[in-house]
Amino acid sequence: MFTRYTAALAALLLVGAAPFAARAADKPTDPQIAHIAYTAGVLDIEAAKQAIKKSKNKEVLDFAKDMERDHEVVNKQALDLVKKLKVKPEDNGTSQALTKAAKEERAKLAKLKGAAFDKAYVDNEVAYHKQVNGALETLLIPSASNAELKSLLETGLKIFQGHEQHAEHVAGMLK
Repeated sequence: MFTRYTAALAALLLVGAAPFAARAADKPTDPQIAHIAYTAGVLDIEAAKQAIKKSKNKEVLDFAKDMERDHEVVNKQALDLVKKLKVKPEDNGTSQALTKAAKEERAKLAKLKGAAFDKAYVDNEVAYHKQVNGALETLLIPSASNAELKSLLETGLKIFQGHEQHAEHVAGMLK
């Protein structure tokens, strides 16, 4: 199920490299990449917190707690890295669009209860992680200039591929 949240992510990060295409380098800068990656993590933490508050399903709650914990760890590593490198993450249209879409998705999920919420949340997490992983592989990692940033993104990709598999497993249990 593609929601506005994942559709926006797909359009902006996978298909929508067009805003970056106008740049001479034809790719996002490291400060933009840092902001996009951090923003995506924050948004998934917010989604997890919503699930923790709303769900009564043990598998969904365990999954949401994993998302909250793992994204907080990766985002802390990202903040530590940008401080070390003295890089200021640069807000950009992609980050802003992701934030807007996530707010709309949380509002949509807030109206759901019980099994309907659980299914919608987990389905969104499956789609979201597919899109984030695709964006990391095809746009963010290849565009990163700094080796440490690239390494952090690669580590994040491995973690988030596990998240995708975990979300698919939980989604299978909810059907």
